[in-house]
Amino acid sequence: MTIDHHMLVGFAKSFGLFYLLAMAAVALIYACWPANRNRFDKAARDIIDDEDRPWH
Repeated sequence: MTIDHHMLVGFAKSFGLFYLLAMAAVALIYACWPANRNRFDKAARDIIDDEDRPWH
């Protein structure tokens, strides 16, 4: 069995799709993990709190 261009492109597209889906799932799990809630809540509050004061 020889590896031609079309087979290599098909493999790369399939592997890329699964890689993208896996990375999206990892990012979603990380963002929704209960232990990270305080970190994300603090980051959201810090952005809002900084806008309420004048810049010196």
